[in-house]
Amino acid sequence: MLERSFIVPEKLITHFHLRHGDKVGDFGAGAGNFAVVLSRAVGSTGRVYACEIQRNLVEALAERIRHERLSNVEVIWSDIESDGGTKIETGVLDAAVVINMLFQAEDRSAALREIGRTLRAGGKLLLVDWSESWGGIGPQPGLVLSQDEARSLAETAGFTFERVFEAGGHHYGLSFRKH
Repeated sequence: MLERSFIVPEKLITHFHLRHGDKVGDFGAGAGNFAVVLSRAVGSTGRVYACEIQRNLVEALAERIRHERLSNVEVIWSDIESDGGTKIETGVLDAAVVINMLFQAEDRSAALREIGRTLRAGGKLLLVDWSESWGGIGPQPGLVLSQDEARSLAETAGFTFERVFEAGGHHYGLSFRKH
């Protein structure tokens, strides 16, 4: 799982139990390290919606997706903290992947509500975030979202906690289902 104690996308997504044909949202896709791996996991019949708010990252990710010829990935500039801000239809996703993003959200509850809107009933929310600041390697100490806080926010947003999963030496992983 660990490469110098950091997340290895290919190994981490084995905990997600994705299937060919799944529709997955990668919220806070950044440079696309997970979008690329998710693309392979869901296969040509699946779809990955790579959502990112930083325009420079959206452009770079779109170029990467074109270069790697990943026809099942759609890159979307989105504001996850706005109702409908991801531009994904309501109730279409089988899974939502949120990796190192929630701690950055100004309105974490709104972000989880928007993610929930995009998931079908019974869909999975897979949340990975920093377990602490790690001396500045991770987020500033005041921004770290504890595992208990993340669980509480997700449950308040309408998700049912399922399990904790291994996410590396600096992160925690939580799995939920949409009611």
